[in-house]
Amino acid sequence: QVQLVESGGGLVQPGESLRLSCAASRDISTIHRLGWYRQAPGKERELVADITRAGTTTYGDSVKGRCTISRDQAKNSVELLLMSLKPDDTAVYYCNAEGLQESGSWIFGQHWGQGTQVTVAS
Repeated sequence: QVQLVESGGGLVQPGESLRLSCAASRDISTIHRLGWYRQAPGKERELVADITRAGTTTYGDSVKGRCTISRDQAKNSVELLLMSLKPDDTAVYYCNAEGLQESGSWIFGQHWGQGTQVTVAS
């Protein structure tokens, strides 16, 4: 199992940048993929960005070019930097972990944090 705790959300103005952090309760080298998803009111949850153990990244179309995801092994965390924020970025942002290594085997399943609200408004 893994617990994920997000931080860094809040109210920001359009055009500003925001850094979100997700702390994992276990060594992130034992997690196959860490990522960020978001869900706006009335919309489906969508991928923002994710990163594998090998460092391969994937970005959602709506944030490409203004988003960076990174892993911090020392802190057992994954961070998301989102720049040039727009009102459409307003959503609850969720940290996600997929695939946990247990006793040498990989057990695939989805784990979610509680979410952090990001509101972009002037």
